[in-house]
Amino acid sequence: MTTHVKRAFKYRFYPTDAQAAELSRTFGCVRKVYNMALAARTQAWTTHQERVNYNATSAMLTAWKKTEELAYLNEVSSVPLQQALRHLQTAFTNFFGKRAKYPRFKSRKKSRKSAEYTTSAFRFRDGALTLAKMAEPLAVVWSRPLPEGAKPSTVTVSQDAAGRWFVSLLCEDPSVQPLPTRGDAVGIDAGLEHLLTLSTGEKITNPRHERRDRAALARQQRRLAKKEKGSANRARARLKVAKIHARIADRRRDTLHKITTRLVRENQTIVIEDLTVRNMVKNHRLARAISDAAWSEFRSMLEYKAQWYGREVIAVDRWFPSSKLCSACNTLQDTMPLNVRTWTCDCGITHDRDVSAAHNLLAAGLAVTVCGAGVRPQRRTPDRQSATKQKPSRREP
Repeated sequence: MTTHVKRAFKYRFYPTDAQAAELSRTFGCVRKVYNMALAARTQAWTTHQERVNYNATSAMLTAWKKTEELAYLNEVSSVPLQQALRHLQTAFTNFFGKRAKYPRFKSRKKSRKSAEYTTSAFRFRDGALTLAKMAEPLAVVWSRPLPEGAKPSTVTVSQDAAGRWFVSLLCEDPSVQPLPTRGDAVGIDAGLEHLLTLSTGEKITNPRHERRDRAALARQQRRLAKKEKGSANRARARLKVAKIHARIADRRRDTLHKITTRLVRENQTIVIEDLTVRNMVKNHRLARAISDAAWSEFRSMLEYKAQWYGREVIAVDRWFPSSKLCSACNTLQDTMPLNVRTWTCDCGITHDRDVSAAHNLLAAGLAVTVCGAGVRPQRRTPDRQSATKQKPSRREP
């Protein structure tokens, strides 16, 4: 039986004033319901050690709507409110499963503005999308076609900090099928001077998207800092800053999509390093450059595309000394400062630091496959030894 991949197709749209007002009310109600349900579940646990599930919060929502204070919840579609409770339930499930931190309250200024509609709350016919509580369809810019015969299961409407409106349609995409098997494998070393260095010797230039707009961003941020808080001038200045950030993020995302798609199409096995970016950005000298490189987003794209197309991604242990190891004789150097880009081993071979690291990562990743350590990085195997550092024993059986 063939299983199709579910994909989200995101488009920009331009709402009318009435639609924008309706969606803004919906965002506010979704945030309100989520925060009230989170507060109720937290209080129930702290006072009575009682776990409140989705069904209980759904009953609470019905009671809230009947009160005079919260009667405005009836003015928007009920589906996004129920979906907010389901998302809260998922957040608690991930928390109790130790996959995430405790759920946090949504902020009016900082949290993402979004609302999710299921099939009962929208109509999609002949390329026209109409949401519940709306008389007219949304003016969507169909920048790319949906899969033939696609029937969206959920629709998510969102607004970013730059004021742009987006709609995301989740539907099955039968065109996503595993690619023909290849024998190619590649090791990838992430860096700052070059965004990626491949074991083939290819170096992908770091576009440094943030640096291109750094002067304009700094100028608008200085203007924003001078505006009075709460004023209309400050709101307009904040919007200009957000638009620059959005432009940087769009360019960065587009570059990463092109790179990851090419890597997945050309290689059967891709080996990367398990970097802890959240710890690396604590280095204030490199934090801006590391954030601009977006290594975490690169890995995320690589992993889900590999899953789509039947490829394998191996993440090598972060403590593996790929940069200090000679890829020819496996001699380990004592130190390797960041300013050293080429070095000569005692065996007489001169290495490019990044290319050698990519070779070492590839070899270690293939060793992980042989040892059966799996796709995800495993810091310790059952014998208490890292799979990427295992060496065959010289003792005779």
